Amino acid sequence: RSVWNTTNLINHNINIKESLVAELLDNGNFVLRYSNSKSFFLWESFDYPTDTLLPGMKLGWDCNKKLNKNLTSWKSLKDPSSGSYVFAIETWKVSHGLILDQGQLRYRTDSTYSSFMNITETEEEISHSLKTNTTNVSSISILQMTYIGSLRLMELVGEEMHIKLYYPNDFCDIYNVCGDNSYCNFNNKGRQNCLCIEGFQLGHDQYGSSLTKTKKRCVKKSYSSCHKKEFKKMKNMKLPDTQYTTVETKVGFEECENKCVMSCNCTAFANMDIGTGGL
Repeated sequence: RSVWNTTNLINHNINIKESLVAELLDNGNFVLRYSNSKSFFLWESFDYPTDTLLPGMKLGWDCNKKLNKNLTSWKSLKDPSSGSYVFAIETWKVSHGLILDQGQLRYRTDSTYSSFMNITETEEEISHSLKTNTTNVSSISILQMTYIGSLRLMELVGEEMHIKLYYPNDFCDIYNVCGDNSYCNFNNKGRQNCLCIEGFQLGHDQYGSSLTKTKKRCVKKSYSSCHKKEFKKMKNMKLPDTQYTTVETKVGFEECENKCVMSCNCTAFANMDIGTGGL
C-alpha cells in the first residue's frame, strides 16, 4: 500500500518533464528538488524535526509554509518512537522555548538558553536556530530534547562532546512554581524557596475568602493611586509570559517606565533583550 509519493508535490504549472532529485546535503538536510534547481526544495527533512536540532535548522512558526516546528523526545533510550516531551517555541513576542509533557507546560527557558540561539521575530516567522561558534569553526552544536524531559545543548569538537546547556537545572526552573506576585529564590547554600515581591505579602486577595482552604498567595500590602508607583529593580529574572503584555521595540528604558506609570494596567516593565536577562 502506497503511503507517500512525489506526485502530490509537483506543481502542475511547472513542466512535469523536469526530473525530480532526492539529495542528502552536507548539513544533513534530505531534500527533494527539481534537477535544474539547487535552491528551491519541494520538500526537506529540516521542516520536520525529530528530537534533535542541527545547525541550519529552525524551530518555531514558518508563516510561508504554515509549519510549526518542534522537537519531540524519544519514548525511551532504545525506542525512537515519539515520546511525551515536546520542545516548542512560544509564538508571542518576546519568544522563549517551552518544554511540555503530554501537552502540559512544565518549563520555560531563560537568558542562558537565549545566549546560544539566534531568535528571529518577524511577520513571516518566529524561529530559534543555533548560533555558529565563531571562535572554533570546526565545532558542531546540536540541541536535543531527551527522553527524560531535559533539553541538552552539546558541542562536538573533534571527537570530544561538551555539554553547553542542560535544562532544567533546579526547582526554580519549574514553570510558575511560586505563583503570582512572587519569585523563586536560589541561595548559595542550595536552598530554594518562594518569596513575595517587595510590597506584597502572603494572604487572600479581595476576591478570595479567608474561610476557604485555598493556598495562600502573595497580595498587595496596600492599594494606592495607580499613578503613584514605586518600582523595585529585580535582577536575574525571567520575563513573564508575553501573551498579555505590550512589547515596544522603539522606546528607551526611561520612556517605557513613564508609559507604565501612566497606565493603571501596567504593573512592571523590563528590557525585552532577554539575552541580557531582561533587565
